[in-house]
Amino acid sequence: MAVDVFRMFQLATQGFCCSQIMLILGLDELGKENPDLIKAMQGLCGGIGRSGKTCGAFTGGACLIGLNVGKGTPPENSHPKINRMINELLEWFEEAHGSIDCEGILDHSLGEGSEYPVQCGNIVATTFSKVNEILAAYAEDPESLDED
Repeated sequence: MAVDVFRMFQLATQGFCCSQIMLILGLDELGKENPDLIKAMQGLCGGIGRSGKTCGAFTGGACLIGLNVGKGTPPENSHPKINRMINELLEWFEEAHGSIDCEGILDHSLGEGSEYPVQCGNIVATTFSKVNEILAAYAEDPESLDED
């Protein structure tokens, strides 16, 4: 599914960060809302607590994979290749952006109160698309259900 750029902009102007936007967009696709999950995702903002470390678009993408194919209840099982899917996202993300850290991607730090650069919106959009591509590939590939 294509990324709704207007929706992303709307969420950013409402004060949501990259990791939160990733999950809101994913929940939108599922026709769901989960304010508690979105609150929890704030801990990943700006590279985990705005430290500039691991990018929230990436961690949000990993969480979005988990939201779609992870274990959520005792009788439920996660997709047998969930870790492979997340690692595929990790490898792609690092190659596409040169780093998984905000400070390695951006040319400045994300201190308290600073605005998110336009570059972050592009990263969220491409990462959201990649997550959907990975989910689709593993849903359609019968070999994807074989154990590692």
